[in-house]
Amino acid sequence: MAYQVFGLENTRVYDALVIAPSYSPYKLKMDASCKVTPLKESSFTAGYLVEKDGLCIAWIRIASSDANLIDHVSVCAELKFQKMIFIGSVGALKEGFELGEICTPSYSISGGYANTYLKESIRDFVPFERVYPQMDFIDTVIENSQAKGLPIKKASVFCTASIALEYYHPEEIKAFGTDLIEMETSSFYLMADLLEIPAIALLVVSDNSATGAALIGRSA
Repeated sequence: MAYQVFGLENTRVYDALVIAPSYSPYKLKMDASCKVTPLKESSFTAGYLVEKDGLCIAWIRIASSDANLIDHVSVCAELKFQKMIFIGSVGALKEGFELGEICTPSYSISGGYANTYLKESIRDFVPFERVYPQMDFIDTVIENSQAKGLPIKKASVFCTASIALEYYHPEEIKAFGTDLIEMETSSFYLMADLLEIPAIALLVVSDNSATGAALIGRSA
């Protein structure tokens, strides 16, 4: 299935699997410094091979939402890869987060229902469950990135099931006390734990509701 959907082969070992809702290597201009080979492309999904300095990275572009992430990472479960990297956008809920900053979750709160399908019984649903990543690998990435002049900020995340309808419950969401809001990282870290793979989510701040920095309608 991974070959049919993304063009990825289970006969080779990938240094990392990148999961990126809406982001392709081309959107991030990685083709300027890496060899990027499109493998399969469709309206909602795509697979790429990204190569640089002997590294071989499997890159899957998927649609947004925790359910999409669970389904598509499950499709890739039989591939051989050493690490998982999630790349996405995040909205800030508090001041102190600038547009373009890179953040990674200290923990994620599951604001949807999809994660319960990873449990032995769907009746074991835990509303607003906190999901904590394995921090050893993340701390190493942050340290290495900092040494290259690329800071990564740890911050707590609320995972919403609906981008549109989060705006119907802003005060309730803010009452959880999280710094950021996006859709997938709680599911991403649960899948990483299930596959026993070191993983990190890298989130770029795209808007800030506390400071009024909007996602759309910006000036130059």
